[in-house]
Amino acid sequence: MDPSQAETVDGGAPSPKLELSPAMRAKIERNRQRALMLRQARLASRPLSAVEGATAAKVSKTIDSGAGFFIEEEGDLEGEQKIKVVVHQPAPVIEPEYLMCDECQKPFMDSYLSNSFDLSVCDNCRDNEEKHKLISRTEAKQRYLLKDCDLDKREPPLRFILKKNPHNPRWGDMKLYLQQQVEKRCMEVWGSEEALEEARETREENREVQKQKRFNKKVKELRRAVRSSMWTKNTTAHQHEYGPEEVVDEEEDLYKKTCQTCGHELSYEKM
Repeated sequence: MDPSQAETVDGGAPSPKLELSPAMRAKIERNRQRALMLRQARLASRPLSAVEGATAAKVSKTIDSGAGFFIEEEGDLEGEQKIKVVVHQPAPVIEPEYLMCDECQKPFMDSYLSNSFDLSVCDNCRDNEEKHKLISRTEAKQRYLLKDCDLDKREPPLRFILKKNPHNPRWGDMKLYLQQQVEKRCMEVWGSEEALEEARETREENREVQKQKRFNKKVKELRRAVRSSMWTKNTTAHQHEYGPEEVVDEEEDLYKKTCQTCGHELSYEKM
């Protein structure tokens, strides 16, 4: 074997003295990987007797692949070459999966509504104003009387997109839902438009009752405050004012005077 070839076999690449372009290096690597795959396929298809050890002696033959490395081929002493040609079946052609638009009934691969809300509508049929309108989470709960569990827990959970709050960017992001999906979920919860209207009326009546209770409470507190501000407690000490007349109690030998203001009687003795 030529020393230059031996150097090539050991290193698996040409001598570093030769400058190879990246494309040539990639091609050499692909050829080397293909040769290794051929070798493994040949060993896998070898008969069982050859794997377990046959009586016939084996010899190896080195074949120059022309890609910068050698391939060893085994054969028997009679010189019969057993070269296996491995034929790879071509990979199947996978056709892209198309979605069918619910509006125009035309196939499409990708769209905004399909990615954001899992709705099979192409971008050409997208209508932001009416049919495919977006509403906030708060509006969805108030208008359609839905709870958080109806939006997040009930299967399947409604999909949404996040958007910066237009009133203040430093507030939390808004959750925007597709209105037609919210309406569909509303019908799943309430069953019909009549049941939804009855629930709205009941909620409105309860709201009016609570509003009236809060009003009456405020009026009562206001009256109590006005009443307490007008009444003042007299904290001055009472001074009795007795008249000049004295009443004599001969049985007890006492003299009595009566306060002209409160009617208090004062009893005393004279020495």
